[in-house]
Amino acid sequence: MIGVLVFGLLIQSVPITGGSFAPLYGLEKDQKSVSVASFRIDTYPVTHQNFFKFTKAHPEWKPSHPLVLLADKEYLKDWKSEGPSRKIKNVPVTYVSWFAAQDYCVAQGGRLPTVLEWEYVAAASETKKDASQDKEFIEKLLQWYSKPVQEGKISKIGKTKPNIWGVYDLHGVIWEWVYDFNSVFVTGDNRQDKDNLKDLFCGFGAAGAQNRANYAAFMRYALRNSLKGNYTLMNLGFRCAYDH
Repeated sequence: MIGVLVFGLLIQSVPITGGSFAPLYGLEKDQKSVSVASFRIDTYPVTHQNFFKFTKAHPEWKPSHPLVLLADKEYLKDWKSEGPSRKIKNVPVTYVSWFAAQDYCVAQGGRLPTVLEWEYVAAASETKKDASQDKEFIEKLLQWYSKPVQEGKISKIGKTKPNIWGVYDLHGVIWEWVYDFNSVFVTGDNRQDKDNLKDLFCGFGAAGAQNRANYAAFMRYALRNSLKGNYTLMNLGFRCAYDH
């Protein structure tokens, strides 16, 4: 685990050894897997406290002055004036746009993880680096994803068990932005109905999927497919990745 001081806070990340895996979508005909290069990723999602420190150093991202057209009207709507309340400081920050999340990551020498990087790490269980074919693991994810998140009820970071890489909270807490969120399209596009996305815990588009039993992954791809870069959602946050 590596710790770096960013905006006065210790940000922890873990190294991810590159390898091959089969993502749910995106493979060419007769292609069985893709390769992911080694990288690092944040141990936890970015918290309200982390993001508050960022806005102090980058006031263009304060709630009163988000960059024009780069965040919708719900940007950081759960903050009190210019900052979060004490009770949510260690809760993953949400209501942030892709642009805000990417700027945060760049400011600390990183970037948002790609779809493939995120899915590669998220395929790991507590004991396996690739549990994407593990029925028990998939069932656990479905149980988590089937419970809608209520306003103000997102848990603090680190309450789940880490996967084998040492990464926490990839499932069952929030959805997370990725760098190329709209690079793979599935059917059921809902881009014109953003208000319904906060309750989106289902997905469409089995055609072309590598493992039709992995419905939890359908949900993630369906949500990404429905986003625009300026959207901010109650249950959508992020973490950063770093080139190895």
